[in-house]
Amino acid sequence: MIAFVFPGQGSQKVGMGKALADAFPVCRDAFDEADAALGEPLGALCFDGPEDRLTLTENTQPAILAMSAAVARLVGASGIQASMAAGHSLGEYSAHVAAGTISFADALRTVRRRGRYMQEAVPVGEGAMAAILGLDADGVARACAEAADGQVVAPANLNAPGQVVIAGHTAAVARAGERAKALGAKRVIPLAVSAPFHCALMKPAEDRLAPELRALRSSNPSIPVVANVDAEPKRSAAESIEALVRQVSSPVRWDDVVRRLIAEGARTFVELGPGSVLSGLIRKIDRSVVVHSVEDPAGFEALGKALRTA
Repeated sequence: MIAFVFPGQGSQKVGMGKALADAFPVCRDAFDEADAALGEPLGALCFDGPEDRLTLTENTQPAILAMSAAVARLVGASGIQASMAAGHSLGEYSAHVAAGTISFADALRTVRRRGRYMQEAVPVGEGAMAAILGLDADGVARACAEAADGQVVAPANLNAPGQVVIAGHTAAVARAGERAKALGAKRVIPLAVSAPFHCALMKPAEDRLAPELRALRSSNPSIPVVANVDAEPKRSAAESIEALVRQVSSPVRWDDVVRRLIAEGARTFVELGPGSVLSGLIRKIDRSVVVHSVEDPAGFEALGKALRTA
């Protein structure tokens, strides 16, 4: 069984999608549709930058979604179908576009505002994120609880065994990092992010986005999409939308999401979009599954060849 997975923020890079758009009309059309939906040249920003504009959260989120949708359309047009899907944070929107839960144009406009609301929820400098390596999730949760001291700090991305990202107030994240080291963490790496995503400080963003998400025209997904918030497959439009609402201020349970996909029968994972971050995490979670990533014509060719000979 094949599962499609879609990357989140941090996977963007200048030049993404250009080779695909040049080689395949279906990909070029996706970027043209994105430009029309947003009323500005998103494709040119993906292909040519500048990097400082591409990395602005409100640009990054629609840019990655557009790139992922272009790849998904290409793979789908070649006859490769998935039985389930999932996405990391922003990538969950890409998964729902691929599954037909929400339209591509609506998703682009929504994630642009999502990025803006997340950026505006916490003044720059007041929030931070850090990756904790080599300490299990329980240990990281304990470090956060013991370091909070009245501030917010909590696990935000449970990515893979021994890889948990924390988020919260800047000082609390620093204290939690020190506490995690004392509890046995091998490394603590501050992340260059513009806001503390997926923690309680994002509640104002969630409250702004919720009515907009609930007002979207939505359909039951054509394939189940396993949600970040609870690692449960969403099969109806309503539960899919509610999972996207809750996701803003809740941790991304990626480790659990991948394990749930495997429990449901997924044996081949195909990462659709820029980079191969998720492919690396999936291999850490379970080395027995097959993982492919498609972000350029060579990756697409390799996928087709691998599936034909499987």
